[in-house]
Amino acid sequence: MRAVIREIIETIILSLLLFVGIQFAVQTYQVEGASMRPTLSPGQYLLVNKIVYRHLNIDSGAEGAVRSGEFTEDSPIFPFHPPQPGEVVIFNFPNDPSRDFVKRVIGIPGDTVEIRDGHTFVNGEQIQEDYAQLDDFDEMEPLKVPPNAYFVLGDNRRHSNDSRDWGTVPLEFIVGRAWVRYWPPHQIRLFPTEHPFSTPTEASVEQP
Repeated sequence: MRAVIREIIETIILSLLLFVGIQFAVQTYQVEGASMRPTLSPGQYLLVNKIVYRHLNIDSGAEGAVRSGEFTEDSPIFPFHPPQPGEVVIFNFPNDPSRDFVKRVIGIPGDTVEIRDGHTFVNGEQIQEDYAQLDDFDEMEPLKVPPNAYFVLGDNRRHSNDSRDWGTVPLEFIVGRAWVRYWPPHQIRLFPTEHPFSTPTEASVEQP
């Protein structure tokens, strides 16, 4: 009888550890709003990878490195990798951290982002955004992304409240990367990790 009780207790403890581990690594979000159309639509559900951007902060009083992959002693240390251009991320809205937004990373620390006639330029090069619904009249003066921050845009540019309106997202506000769109079942999608855009010369989450 004791052996049975011990086995039950061990099973319960193991189940709790697995539950806590999964909650630490993955979180479920429901999409609200239309700012990420056509990539994401209202009512869809996402699994978000919360581990991929985990990092250690090392601060010696100086500014961090400005480019992803160029690390100094003041840069955050990423066991995996920092947010990359083109990745769809979930973050706490900087102006109200109680709200979660979903957008796409366009500029990383050190990049200069500009919008002309609805077209996005990063470091002077126009990027090809086949995933986006662009606004042909959109304009934005060049903005240099500061250290440990990211410039994000919604894919549905005419209906997105994003870095054009309130600035960049601090690294500390980013929750994780969209991993799988799992609901509804006929719209299941695994989000790619490769760079989703290139220059033309080369071949409950809110969406306010």
